[in-house]
Amino acid sequence: MIQRRNIQWVVVILGFIASQVESLRFDLQSGLTKCIAEDIKSHAMTVGKYHIVNPNEGYPLPDTHKVTVRVTSTYGNTYHQGDNVVEGHFAFEAAEAGDYMTCFFAADHKPPVTLSLDFDWRTGVAAKDWTSVAKKGSVEIMEFELKKILENVKAIHDEMFFLREREAEMQELNRSTNSKMAWMTGLSIFLCLGVAGLQLWHLKTFFEKKKLI
Repeated sequence: MIQRRNIQWVVVILGFIASQVESLRFDLQSGLTKCIAEDIKSHAMTVGKYHIVNPNEGYPLPDTHKVTVRVTSTYGNTYHQGDNVVEGHFAFEAAEAGDYMTCFFAADHKPPVTLSLDFDWRTGVAAKDWTSVAKKGSVEIMEFELKKILENVKAIHDEMFFLREREAEMQELNRSTNSKMAWMTGLSIFLCLGVAGLQLWHLKTFFEKKKLI
């Protein structure tokens, strides 16, 4: 049973690591904002780059094709900001765990225009530039692959502890919620019995005054 659970943990973690590479193209209409969220753990490295796709290849981008970009943490701290740009990039180490938001805003134009953007966001092991590592280290192919495997193993190890901490937090939250629900249930029953008792006392007093009993 323990071995099976460990296999499930590894599958979940491998899926989590695979999801840390997000490369996409999307459309953004002028006057609107589009945000993309990424769950990043504390002290994890993250890099991103973006650029507006030229609708007329071979010609300069129109003046209407500019965006304002802002990257913020779950606590509202700004890690990157670009105003009226056609491309840009960011790289930082997350100081706090949680959902990080990258928001793209296109200024309003009449008539409206639609911009296409390419956005590449990498976190954790995927954020490391392995090509430059291979060049700087002058390593052989086998040693290069072993370094990548070692980094993946370290990432899996860190994610296992991260998920265990999350699981412990959820268990503590469940215990706290169950305790509060039990207390609220007892209080509700007590209030219902009290109200019922008051109603019976009121009816008895009323009937006694009317000399019906």
